[in-house]
Amino acid sequence: MSSITKPPIRHPSLQKNALGLSKQDYEGGMSTLCAGCGHDSVTAALIQAFWELDLPPHRAAKMSGIGCSSKTTGYFMKQSHGFNSVHGRMPSVTSGANAANRDLTYIGVSGDGDSLSIGLGQMAHAIRRNVNMLYVLENNGVYGLTKGQFSASADVGSKSKKGEANEQNPIDPLLLALTLGATFVARSFSGDKQQLIPIIKAGLAHHGFALIDIISPCVSFNDHEGSTKSYAHTRAQSVELVEADFVPLRREIRLPAQHPAVSVVKLHDGSSVCLRATDGSYDPNDRDTAYQHVRACQSRGEVATGLLFVDEAARDLHDMNRTVATPLAELPFEVLCPGKGALDTLMARYR
Repeated sequence: MSSITKPPIRHPSLQKNALGLSKQDYEGGMSTLCAGCGHDSVTAALIQAFWELDLPPHRAAKMSGIGCSSKTTGYFMKQSHGFNSVHGRMPSVTSGANAANRDLTYIGVSGDGDSLSIGLGQMAHAIRRNVNMLYVLENNGVYGLTKGQFSASADVGSKSKKGEANEQNPIDPLLLALTLGATFVARSFSGDKQQLIPIIKAGLAHHGFALIDIISPCVSFNDHEGSTKSYAHTRAQSVELVEADFVPLRREIRLPAQHPAVSVVKLHDGSSVCLRATDGSYDPNDRDTAYQHVRACQSRGEVATGLLFVDEAARDLHDMNRTVATPLAELPFEVLCPGKGALDTLMARYR
């Protein structure tokens, strides 16, 4: 996650939060992602949310795995704790860290490849254990870091870099999370800060596992059906002597502040995605309604966005295991290791 260090220049007139920090104090290194990548828009939304919530950066832990999405943690809150795990293992590492120190705010950033393929079992158990963390899934349908192979969220009929059509049904992380009993389920679009920032703030305030699936377009590899403007299509019509990519400068895709409930977003390659936000009559406390809503949107070719489900009375990992209020990382050795006598008494219960 190496990056370019930003110069520590702070204008005295910058607006401060309750901690006396400006938004620049919540930034990290300069992004090395492709210009126009939706992930950078997610980073900007995370910075805004943390700043508005007056979250002390040194009391947060940023966790990630492998992929373009996992580089995100290097681009915000440079004063925070952090751990970049191996591919797909971020949830279990976060579970262990949370078990040892419950007082930190945990933010896991992953992608559709990192979470829905090699890390699917890891994510599933973090959900069922209701680990107290914000789980940001930056979803673009491809393995962007390794040249755009299909991910487990690629739509049927979408084209790979070599022009092959995907024939496998995608995994919808929201339907999966609802089925596994997740207590906070939401989806948004990287270019819709008006919706995304409040959802991130709600996820951070939630007591338990908060999943936010964020549709985040990849500007380098096209994962849509029938594109004639993708790099894959261009190479299919030419003789490739060497493999070389050029990523043109793009502007990030944003929705206007005032937009309809159903928004058709035009992507850089000419394809589009249809987003449907929840309205005032939607009840996010009913799991069955949430599942039916997501499925109904799928049948219409729409992507359901907004806070889709939340269980405010759910117990998290520490509640279910009846751990002590003091973080295990702060307990003295004598309490954590009471001696052979205590161990013998415990083991006698299993004989």
